[in-house]
Amino acid sequence: MRAWEVAAPGPVDSRPLRLVERAVPEPGAGEIRIRVGACGVCRTDLHVVEGDLPPHRPTIVPGHEVVGRVDALGPGCSRVRLGDRVGVAWLAHTCGACVYCRRGAENLCSRARFTGWDVDGGYAEFLVAEEAYVYELPDGIEDVAAAPLLCAGIIGYRALRRAELPSGGRLGLYGFGGSAHLTAQVALSEGATVHVLTRGEQDRELALQLGASSARGAYDAPPEPLDAAILFAPVGDLVPVALAALDRGGTLAVAGIHLSDVPALRYQEHLFQERTLRSVTANTREDGRALLATAERVGVRATVERYPFERADEALADLSHGRFRGAAVLVLDDGGGPVTPPAGA
Repeated sequence: MRAWEVAAPGPVDSRPLRLVERAVPEPGAGEIRIRVGACGVCRTDLHVVEGDLPPHRPTIVPGHEVVGRVDALGPGCSRVRLGDRVGVAWLAHTCGACVYCRRGAENLCSRARFTGWDVDGGYAEFLVAEEAYVYELPDGIEDVAAAPLLCAGIIGYRALRRAELPSGGRLGLYGFGGSAHLTAQVALSEGATVHVLTRGEQDRELALQLGASSARGAYDAPPEPLDAAILFAPVGDLVPVALAALDRGGTLAVAGIHLSDVPALRYQEHLFQERTLRSVTANTREDGRALLATAERVGVRATVERYPFERADEALADLSHGRFRGAAVLVLDDGGGPVTPPAGA
């Protein structure tokens, strides 16, 4: 099979990915093999490829927004059947026994493994995953539109819940890429007023098309105080900016797995009056199930730029430089142009 592997982490423009031939993997006990139909291109993949998150295995295959068909079953598998369409996300394994797993916080498991970081991911024609960690996918969402839901959607959903946005509240989104444009749709469906703060003009245009009340530069002030905010951009300099934009009692949730250094905070300006700063770490399987159910119920749809599988390195470079809006998805047969949400979504 063909697979993209991280030859040596480095700047994405130096092409640290290489396309290789590998043997098709065989599933072990409790595992299934999936023939990949589509795989989202996530900023976390970029962090792994560039070394911000050093790969946990040499020549790791990135990709953790995977949609495909069950191709083989390992011993002990019974939940899915051959030919079923399933999704594979970031969380690949947890121990099930630690204090975090026992209390329902498996995203904090110290022995967790992650797709495309610890185990080979979806930048390949086949991958193996534990049956217990794959998702059944809604029938009404095609592969390329479903792929970004599996990380961008899930982590955005968890970040929204961590931000504790009150009913009908004012939400600020800092950065507006693959995750934020899905999170905005969930928040809008729940009656929120959404303000987008991001550097890209085309991202601001998409935000307004999706129903945001305003779209301004990343370092600009929103038009009104915010009840909650989510930082999607991996830019620590924006933490004090977003905290200063919060109203009393507001919460800022940082959604990324990697963040550049945060400058010094001033207590009176950034944290007093019960403002809260919190991080978001991975996701639980329940987060994934809740997001997929919500996406199906309210019609959340990804704006997608398709890339043929052979152009995975180009897709990552374009992500790094902000050359598309929404989310990028690798497909084995490039079926056309962007997939956009229906009017009014």
